[in-house]
Amino acid sequence: MKKLKVGIIGSGNIGTDLMMKIHRSDVLEMSVMIGIDTESEGLKKARMHGHQAINNGMEGFLERPELADILFDATSAKAHVFHCEALKRMNKKLIDLTPAAIGPFVVPSVNLTENLNEEVVNMITCGGQATIPIVHAISQVAQVEYAEIIATISSKSAGPGTRANIDEFTQTTARALEKVGGAAKGKAIILLNPAEPPLIMRDTIHCLLQSDSFDVKAITASINEMAEKVSEYVPGYRLKTEPIFEGRQITVLLEVEGLGDFLPVYAGNLDIMTASAVKVGEEIAKSQFEQYV
Repeated sequence: MKKLKVGIIGSGNIGTDLMMKIHRSDVLEMSVMIGIDTESEGLKKARMHGHQAINNGMEGFLERPELADILFDATSAKAHVFHCEALKRMNKKLIDLTPAAIGPFVVPSVNLTENLNEEVVNMITCGGQATIPIVHAISQVAQVEYAEIIATISSKSAGPGTRANIDEFTQTTARALEKVGGAAKGKAIILLNPAEPPLIMRDTIHCLLQSDSFDVKAITASINEMAEKVSEYVPGYRLKTEPIFEGRQITVLLEVEGLGDFLPVYAGNLDIMTASAVKVGEEIAKSQFEQYV
């Protein structure tokens, strides 16, 4: 099967896990890892697998742009702004795993199809990828006046990038709960849990409906259907219980366990980002193949 060449900007944990997932893809071909630390684990593994390894960042890639058609940015919100500017008018697709919020917010199970032709798409945050599908599922059946999500992740799975971008996490996730999830008002909270042994990602979603007249069975069915849809590309994604109804409030509890490709299985918060990003990359590749048939 034909494949599109892809590159990863950022040779840290997320970029390395992305590379492992791309190796399994039928439509994406890992071509180049772009980093700034010659001794980083990601660049070492890229060389080991026979991929190109660039150790002087975007400057090095711009000297050899033919190495990739699609780029995944696994750096930071601040760095992504520079990368977007550098790649302008180069006819590359850029999938952003930082909370920079440049380009449309994309959640594969919700709004991927209408954003396949965008030059830059933003994967929001781990909390957004986990919870927005559920808020969207509820909003398809009843009007959501307010959605609040609490993403609890292991302290060990929160690296320097996550910690540096906590403000961007809360702001970007809240906006996406409204723009993609369909809530009139959104709020996001992230908690770092220091428990030992480390716990997998857990998310709590509270939705306040506009009316106290709604169809419980229809909402429950919509939530379950969406959870199944997400689990198709994030296998460790699952509901903890059936939705809890209290007056106009609906509470949904879910968890995300990683596949352990490179990251530990408790790092579901990182795994859902890489798995979702690969899904976006694959659908972009398929759409491009269809255009040339």
